[in-house]
Amino acid sequence: MKVAVYPGTFDPITLGHLDIIRRGAHLVDKLVIGVTTNPAKEPMFTVDERLAMVHREVAGMPGQIDVVAFDSLLMDFAESQGATAILRGLRAVADFEYEFQMAGMNQKLNDSIETVFLMADVSLQPIASKLVKEIARFGGSIDKFVTPAVAEDVRRHLRGGSR
Repeated sequence: MKVAVYPGTFDPITLGHLDIIRRGAHLVDKLVIGVTTNPAKEPMFTVDERLAMVHREVAGMPGQIDVVAFDSLLMDFAESQGATAILRGLRAVADFEYEFQMAGMNQKLNDSIETVFLMADVSLQPIASKLVKEIARFGGSIDKFVTPAVAEDVRRHLRGGSR
């Protein structure tokens, strides 16, 4: 069974993430979406909220898709999931430089797990969770960047409500 891990903070999950998930799930027998912590990114949502959000958004997608939280080295997590590949999405040249360095480091940690890059759909390339949050915080519409349910999650969070 070919297993890939698609790691990220998914804070919040965007249409770009969903595009990579949908396309990546067709490439492997099982896609594990690894929802991780990254305090440097100042998450808007807790890990549990992000897990619930990702579960909801991938429900009904074709393929075997698991959603799992992790707080460890990516390669340790990938090994624990039986992964043979790490799936990463690329939006622009700026992403490539960081992702290239990360892939090289990961290969040094475990050279039996490949990194596979998918280019985001051209119409979705500018979307970044960080920018979605910034637009929302300033009262802008994020409806072109996330699903309606995620947009409501963000609005509810900014109003101080809970899920």
